[in-house]
Formats: sequence, structure tokens, C-alpha cells
Amino acid sequence: MRDDIIIKNVVTAKDYKTFVRFPFHLYKSCPYWVPPLIIDELTTLLPSKNPVYQNADADFFLAIRKNKVVGRIGAMVNWLEPDASKERARFGWLDMENDIEITKALFEKVIGFARKHRLNRIEGPMGFSIFEKAGFLTYGFDQMSTMNTTYNHSYYIEHLKKLGFEPNMKWVEYEIEFPGDKANLEKLKRFSQLIKKRFQLKLKSVSNTKEVLYYVDDLFKLIEDSYKNLKTYIPIQKYQIDNYKKRFLKFVCPDYIKFILNDSDNLVGFSVIIPSVEKALIKAKGKLFPFGIFHLRRALKKHDKVAMYLIGIHPEYQGKGVPSILFNEMANVFYKNGIRRLETNPELEDNLEIQQLWKKYNPRLHKKRATFVKKLLD
Repeated sequence: MRDDIIIKNVVTAKDYKTFVRFPFHLYKSCPYWVPPLIIDELTTLLPSKNPVYQNADADFFLAIRKNKVVGRIGAMVNWLEPDASKERARFGWLDMENDIEITKALFEKVIGFARKHRLNRIEGPMGFSIFEKAGFLTYGFDQMSTMNTTYNHSYYIEHLKKLGFEPNMKWVEYEIEFPGDKANLEKLKRFSQLIKKRFQLKLKSVSNTKEVLYYVDDLFKLIEDSYKNLKTYIPIQKYQIDNYKKRFLKFVCPDYIKFILNDSDNLVGFSVIIPSVEKALIKAKGKLFPFGIFHLRRALKKHDKVAMYLIGIHPEYQGKGVPSILFNEMANVFYKNGIRRLETNPELEDNLEIQQLWKKYNPRLHKKRATFVKKLLD
């Protein structure tokens, strides 16, 4: 490590604010980076705000050179990880200037964290659970990020590879233009009707936040059933459900939330789509007040682009065409609301069932991302 780079532990409230604000300076001239809400970042990172620390340990670090912050990183371990991942330390919130010595110095702290907790590899970027953003952008550096994904410069990947990291989990993202081919839409409609009849399923729409809340607990249970076999999955705790209710309901438009029920009225599928509020977040500059809340409310009411946020299908119904019911209904809603584009959530490269459905809409593969892993030598 170069002598002019100092690594500082994040300890005080001021340190955490500096940590959160660093990318605002790093990306101030980048048109593709979308700032997070500062209050949401602090709620996630501060032990006094985030109940995840009941089951997790974390350290955060700032890289300083000549009294200027030039990088940041977080090191985490969630002790609720499945047995297959219990020996892994996570890293996240990595941002730095284009100097590999800064990156190297930051990772020396992550390696120290891993060794302290007797963990034999490090992987990231990721947060405490599947609900935080994960994966570095590896393709699509000329595309704007969404509210629930990150943006990074291409040199991040170069630094990681030079430091011995290898890609592990890989995701793809698509952009779809509407309206699509009418013939394909008609086929989708007929297919979704066939699936509903075959498995005795029905679609449930909601009209207000109160109705959304009625299904929230079942929704999280279904998320657990749908995602529990993923490498990154960590069992959902009650405090997390309560926490996410508070944080994300402000972005919910009930018109874009759809549920699938079986003949016993049990939830077996859902999709959550959110209006694209990226331009509003850029105008807000990370702050809700005094004007950020105005920009966000306006974007939630008036928009022509949406983003897939979450989709879940009960394992018993996976591989049976059930997502077609959700997509058929959403296509109808898009037409009604004048939506011109949909951006998919990052989906694993081998999630072929979902990708097969996108093909009906002539999707454009516009982003790829991956986590990177490094084994630690004894």
C-alpha cells in the first residue's frame, strides 16, 4: 500500500455521512449514475437504524489521500447465511478513484475482516441480504442505472481482476419497447388463459396501499419459497419485513402490483413493478426535502417507463408458464397508462423461463452484471 493512502474506519455519524456522500462526488459528471436517497443509505448502514445487525457484523472504511476521500468499502458477514455460504465474507459499497493502489488498500481491510471472523473467501458487491443491490456492471456502461441497481465505471472490473478476483454469479437485464407485436400479445393472452384454467388460478389486482399491505406478509413468505435455493439467499426475518414496508411503500403504485391466487385463495405468484423515478432521483440529489419529494411524487404520477422490481412464483408452480398470467395483465396496464418501455430487474443468466417470455417482446439486452469472488490463502 502506498504511504500516502490512509484507511479510516467509519465510526461516527459524520463518518457514515461522508461514506454515503462519496459517490456523489465521484459521479458528479456521470449521466448514467443515479443517486440513492441519503436517508435510505444511512438507514441501511447505521447499526442504530438497521435491525439486521442482530444477526450480522460489518465494518466500513474510507480511503483518504491528502485529506481527501478517494474510496470506500464495506465488509459484512450475515450469520444467517445458509451452510454453503457460511465461510464467505461479503463486500459492498465499493467506490474508488481510478487508482488500483486505493482498491488494493481497501481490500486489505476486507481481507482482515474476513480473517478475523475465520472466513475463507470474499465476494461482492452485495449487501446484507437479497434486498440490497448486488453485482458490478460488466456491460452497458453507457446505460442509466435504475433505482434498485448500481452503476460503476469499467475500471472497477479491471482492478478486481488484477487483484485476483473472478466472476461468480452473473445477471442479465433487458429493455422492452411497448407497444409490442399485436400477434404475440394475442398469443400471450390465449396462453395465460390456458394456464389459469389448467391450474385453477386467478389474478388479483389491488387499488390502494391498504390492499397491498394485506398481502405483504404472504408476499415475503412466497419470496422465501421462491428464492431460498439461490446462493445469495438469507432467510427473511420479521424485522426486515417491517423495515422494508416503511422504506419502499413510498415508491409503490398499486396499479403495478399483481397477485396470483390458487383455488384456495393462497398466494402462489406476484409481480411488483415500479415507475422509473431515476430522473427524479437525479433532480433530488439524494434528498427528500425540500424539493426531492416533489420530484418523486410527480414521477410516480407521470411516467412512460417502468422497471420490474420483484417477481416470485411458488416452487410448485415454477416451470409451468404461470408468469405469463402476470405479463399478460401488465401488458394491458401498460397500454392503459401509456407506458412505452419496461426495464427488467437483474435476472440470473440461467433463468430461462423468464427470458423465454421476454423474447415475445423483442427485448434488448442492454446490461450485464456479476459478483466477484476471491479465495483467501492460509
